[in-house]
Amino acid sequence: MYKLRYTPDAQKDMDDIWNGVWEVSKDYDTADKYVEDFAARIAQKKKAPKTGAPLYYRGLFTGFYSVHFKAYNAFYRLTDDYIEVVRVLLSKMDYMKILFGEGESSQLFS
Repeated sequence: MYKLRYTPDAQKDMDDIWNGVWEVSKDYDTADKYVEDFAARIAQKKKAPKTGAPLYYRGLFTGFYSVHFKAYNAFYRLTDDYIEVVRVLLSKMDYMKILFGEGESSQLFS
């Protein structure tokens, strides 16, 4: 079984999600449950990490997988012994630009 690690950006993303849910609901328990349920969905990948949705760009696998939860996607990649959650973003965001920067494919696989 893989270990799970969140990058600082992904941790901030989860904090931002909690804040957004709290802002809408004004309920700490609702915000806690939303983020806990999302984290549990991500943690399920520890047993079978390649069951996430693979992320492709122009037909090439980018090395990232994603987990969808309600309005968000968690993007992760695999190393030898752990899953690294890199970002957690709204599904409607331009996640390719956020994950790989402004440039075209030259930055994508550098």
